[in-house]
Amino acid sequence: MNTNNIDPKKLSGLLGAVSKKIGVPSEQLQRELEEGKFDSAMSAMNKNDAAKFQQAVNNPKLVEKMMSTPQAKALYKKLSGEK
Repeated sequence: MNTNNIDPKKLSGLLGAVSKKIGVPSEQLQRELEEGKFDSAMSAMNKNDAAKFQQAVNNPKLVEKMMSTPQAKALYKKLSGEK
């Protein structure tokens, strides 16, 4: 995970929000994401969502397109506490 362009406070806030949601310590979640593993996140999803997530992970252009939507940007702002 390339975190060079992300404010560390925002990244920490986002990881904290996700970790609470899926019940995984934020340190473990960050380590897995940095290693390109999504085991904890995927185990917390239902099978349909996990399959969709895996499809997105395998298609970087799809992820880029999804993350550039206004909804994704608004969600990031909400989760990171950005105003």
